[in-house]
Amino acid sequence: MIEILSSNLPVLAGLVFILGLLTGSFLNVVIHRLPLILGREWRATATEILTEANCSVSCPKDELPAKYNLMTPASACPKCHHKITALENIPVFSWLFLGGKCSNCKTKISGRYPFVELLTAVTFMMCAIAFGWSWPLAFALIFTCFLVAGSFIDYDHKILPDQLTLPLVWIGLVAALWLAPEHTLPGFAKDLPSAVIGALAGYLSLWSIYWLFKLLTGKEGMGHGDFKLLAAIGAFLGWQMLPLVILLSTVTGAVLGIITMVISKKGRDYKIPFGPFLAIAGWIALIWGETITNSYIQMLQP
Repeated sequence: MIEILSSNLPVLAGLVFILGLLTGSFLNVVIHRLPLILGREWRATATEILTEANCSVSCPKDELPAKYNLMTPASACPKCHHKITALENIPVFSWLFLGGKCSNCKTKISGRYPFVELLTAVTFMMCAIAFGWSWPLAFALIFTCFLVAGSFIDYDHKILPDQLTLPLVWIGLVAALWLAPEHTLPGFAKDLPSAVIGALAGYLSLWSIYWLFKLLTGKEGMGHGDFKLLAAIGAFLGWQMLPLVILLSTVTGAVLGIITMVISKKGRDYKIPFGPFLAIAGWIALIWGETITNSYIQMLQP
């Protein structure tokens, strides 16, 4: 089987696509539940602090089940609490078969669920095409999972949880240690020093911009999670790719931000999460970063 996967790229891409659909289904659970789990933890901490301080202010009631994590309870319709069966949980196909509605109460199911599944599947497949059957492919798939989950959580809640960004930094450093200098595939940090410097430079670059903006305007221009996400991207790709990532994320963020404000008719104070743009730029740099950089350098040459 390994020989087939290593020598037959279409077979590998197809299997990885299916793996992406299944992984995307789990990422939907992470995107929905992780913020709720964190909210429960924060409420518990706040209640403890307020109790110790003899403060009469109470935190919002926790309406989640007693045992609530990424695995339990089983997925169910949020309105009628119908437990989703195995046949109703097939990525993309179940949503299409059910017409985007709950089989019991006919409540509309968001189209974002199959979108996340398809997005994960397509990005997985493109990683397989770029890296083939190799250790870089394994790390690329992990990188992709964290970026997808973090992007949608940041879009929904304006937070990038440490539970995603910090492990990704360490995984990036492990990838550099594991892969370099033997691997010759583009995309990842060339060696461990490049990854370490990338993590430091990624964090400090946005940290510096944050404080400069705050000193000049008195406002916070971005969240601390953005620092950590760029640190993780720098750990994976090396410091050499950070200028490209920052440029791509800034340009796409500015363009889409302006479009969003125009369409939604919201003012300049409308907060747009920067994490998804960093994630998009980081993933593009992983797959095509060296090609883009080399093409730009060739354009500058006389």
